[in-house]
Amino acid sequence: MNTENTENTGNTPAANEKKNIFDSLHEEILNSGLPESEINRRLSVLLRASSRRVNLMLVGASGSGKSSTVNALFDMSVAKVGIGVDPETSEITKFDLGNLTIWDTPGLGDTVEKDKAHVKQIVRKLSERDADGNMLIDLVLVVLDAGSKDLAVSFDVINNTLIPCLGKETHRILIGLNQSDLAMKGRNWDHEKNAPNDILTDFLKLKAGSVERRVREATDVKVEPVCYCAGYTDGEAKQNPYNLSKLLYYILMAVPAEKRLVLANNLNGTESNWTSNDSDKDYTGAVAKSFWESFLDDIWGGVEMGAIIGGCIIGVPGMIVGGLVGAIAAGFHALVVKPLKKPKPKKELDPLVTIFK
Repeated sequence: MNTENTENTGNTPAANEKKNIFDSLHEEILNSGLPESEINRRLSVLLRASSRRVNLMLVGASGSGKSSTVNALFDMSVAKVGIGVDPETSEITKFDLGNLTIWDTPGLGDTVEKDKAHVKQIVRKLSERDADGNMLIDLVLVVLDAGSKDLAVSFDVINNTLIPCLGKETHRILIGLNQSDLAMKGRNWDHEKNAPNDILTDFLKLKAGSVERRVREATDVKVEPVCYCAGYTDGEAKQNPYNLSKLLYYILMAVPAEKRLVLANNLNGTESNWTSNDSDKDYTGAVAKSFWESFLDDIWGGVEMGAIIGGCIIGVPGMIVGGLVGAIAAGFHALVVKPLKKPKPKKELDPLVTIFK
């Protein structure tokens, strides 16, 4: 996987300029003017929150776009690259981005023998537990090629390896249909709108429905595939991502709510990555709301939602919260808030407050 994200050029602050979310939260709490006992309580909660980790496993066939997907989602320019913790998992590449760890499994579909070896590695990793005895892997993201007719190997791994290994934790699997722009040989992609036309939209719905049905009939587990395009830069040609906010939203819904800020702390800051999405829902707003709710419930305890005003810049891409706090091109936006010592009457509250009450 190439951790150098060319999409970031000119759009993302240098790594040493990007402010860590938890550092900013620490400053906000210290400067809140609250009683010392309350400051200490919140700092204790923050310490616990900042120690949480998210482990994301990538599974998919060679050429499905696993690398381009994580490069589009996260700031991989700061990732530290390693291998599995023992020789038997050495082909699983490990990417550490602070509290986010991405486990990239080898591409499937090359040879039968290689696939068997790769499946054994996947099973071993899925069997690992964290210090609290919970499953180490928070989410398995299966990346499929939306235009491929040959998904037999991927279905075999989903139905006969991933879902059985997850047991009752099947909410931890998410299927993404990448390269939606190239489905139907790319003939029905509206490049001006960076979206599928009606013909391709119908095709992708049928494709997603087919994937959902094949998994459900084989395992009795219902999945909801997300059609998206991770984007690419190839010389002078460039394809911006499509439905990346929707994919992120589904990722957030799959991981524990208290871990969402870990993902917020590592998002790709390229504004154009988040602008084009399905029109069935405001996914950028939904992502922002999920971050707010996670922050309010976890750090603020959910007790002062009626006394909240805007805060400081902490490292979440502008488009993710643009609909809520305004967009700043190539910048970052506030998820940190300060409680007012004396809540104002409801009619005087910031309009944003009503969204989260």
